[in-house]
Amino acid sequence: MADAAPAGVPDPTALSEVFRVYEVEVIGDRVRYYGQLTGDEETALRTLAPQFRERGYRVNLQHETGEYVLVAQERSTGVDGVPWLNIILFVVTVLSTLYAGSRWYGVDLAAEPLGLLRAWPFALSVVGVLAVHEFGHYLLSRYHDVEATLPYFIPLPNLLGTLGAVIRLKDNMPSRRALFDIGVSGPLAGLAVTVVVTAIGVSLPPVAATDAALVGGVELGYPPLVQIVAALLGQPLAYGPGQTVNPVVVGGWVGAFVTFLNLLPVGQLDGAHVTRALVGERVRTLGRLVPVALLGLAGYLVAFEGGRSAQLWVVWGVLSLLFLRAGTATPIDETSVDRKRQVVGAVTLLLGVLCFTPTPVTITV
Repeated sequence: MADAAPAGVPDPTALSEVFRVYEVEVIGDRVRYYGQLTGDEETALRTLAPQFRERGYRVNLQHETGEYVLVAQERSTGVDGVPWLNIILFVVTVLSTLYAGSRWYGVDLAAEPLGLLRAWPFALSVVGVLAVHEFGHYLLSRYHDVEATLPYFIPLPNLLGTLGAVIRLKDNMPSRRALFDIGVSGPLAGLAVTVVVTAIGVSLPPVAATDAALVGGVELGYPPLVQIVAALLGQPLAYGPGQTVNPVVVGGWVGAFVTFLNLLPVGQLDGAHVTRALVGERVRTLGRLVPVALLGLAGYLVAFEGGRSAQLWVVWGVLSLLFLRAGTATPIDETSVDRKRQVVGAVTLLLGVLCFTPTPVTITV
């Protein structure tokens, strides 16, 4: 360890107003400042982050064995090398959604292995909705010079073939404006493609609900947004015995459901970013209400709806408790967002309500 920092990063004396440094350690591409805070953590980060950012570093504050460690790491807003993990997860997710889609189409893969490819409309609609949502975040992160990863898709051989996709923001958030733009971009982009996918799906012919089809034991609850699109086009969302909606409609359902969940104002979800940018620290109060509301909804469904979808909301209620512990992003510049963004934020949150249904899915097999 040393008392002086290497060239290119702030000297310990420049940090003394909020962080008194007594040791400095360099490990790989990271510089670790050991010291004590003179105030609270948020004030320290808000003061220190701009000093490091202008020198090409991002910082985070950690508490280790009774002392604080300010960790500075070089920023990189580009893609370093070939993102193999992102590519592999994407390919596997495409395959898993093709597999899930084959079940929605009633393909017997044992008798017709290449029938997997017949599910490409389903896979394209589901993966497309998720990809557009996440790349909305990624592009606005690049616009605001905030370091973020490419999307990580999460494959899973379930009803949809995936658990979704995420990007990770690795940088300090420069302002409320940047936080708002990055947070709102995903839901708005995702909603746009959700409407398109839903419109295409309800316009396509229904499929036969054969014995091999998964849909015979699955009932989707369509949110108002999907119902409105179908009504405007004069298309049904339910058919008589032996037929069901085209599986592309499921892509629209996925888009709406993902949008609603992401707009919950808790933790690092999009809704928390948007709400934090709009109302500041009051988002913490709203965040505490989320698990109460979700678990309360689960209780209502058990008591009055035979438990339909109750397990789903219990899971999300527990997850929201974990998200709450993770906290919400803290922007360096706390200047309020402009009127235009306030209106866009309110409209986005309202659209999120149109994506809600209390019983999104019921499985009877």
